[in-house]
Amino acid sequence: MSTDHRYRKVAAMMAFQRARSEENREIRRQAILDTATQMLGQMSVNDISLNELSRRSLLAKSAILRYFESREAVLLELLDRAWTRWTAELADQLPTGDPAEKPVRQRCDELASTLTRSLGLRPELCDLLSAQAGVLEHNVSPEVARRYKKAAVTNVAALADLTHAQLPELGETTGTLCGQIIMAAGAVWVSCLPSASMLAAYEIDPELAKFRLPFESTLHTMLTTLITGSLALAPSEGDVD
Repeated sequence: MSTDHRYRKVAAMMAFQRARSEENREIRRQAILDTATQMLGQMSVNDISLNELSRRSLLAKSAILRYFESREAVLLELLDRAWTRWTAELADQLPTGDPAEKPVRQRCDELASTLTRSLGLRPELCDLLSAQAGVLEHNVSPEVARRYKKAAVTNVAALADLTHAQLPELGETTGTLCGQIIMAAGAVWVSCLPSASMLAAYEIDPELAKFRLPFESTLHTMLTTLITGSLALAPSEGDVD
């Protein structure tokens, strides 16, 4: 390690000493989150480690652990932040006007298309969603898990409000549908990212390549199926035909 690098690391660690006020603690937490966000734009969730976060933030792991109890706790906060931002921006992307002016089938397709296009532009969010239940909700304390789950419920409710405005025929089934949309997005994302071995298999046997799933068209089909199915089951007079 060069003298200059050692100096910068020591200076950074001094700057990130234990905060003496809640305001300073929050500044330091956000700096760690910002570094993790940059990493997420360059690598997958599975490749993000506390060691690498420590190296990039020029902080000792022990310093990071003063603010976040684990790698998963950091990533859960990133997921909540990305999810909240997505929902806020989605409101400006959905059609406006009286939904009764359009056939329900058209509104269903517009909703599925908008959700698909919007999620396709947010690979980091999709990657986090794909790891949510199987990875990120593990290795965290009950308090962190509780806090994240309450945030997730709030995010699903916000999506449900937007969805109900487009398809009021869904009635009380809207919340359940939106939870399924989130699960579908994560599941489709991970299914559309072949491993290195699978990519090699496609090269060896091109016949298999036709089974490789493209993310956006696969997600659009799944969301359309979920939405139309929910409409069919909704206790209302809405007709998906």
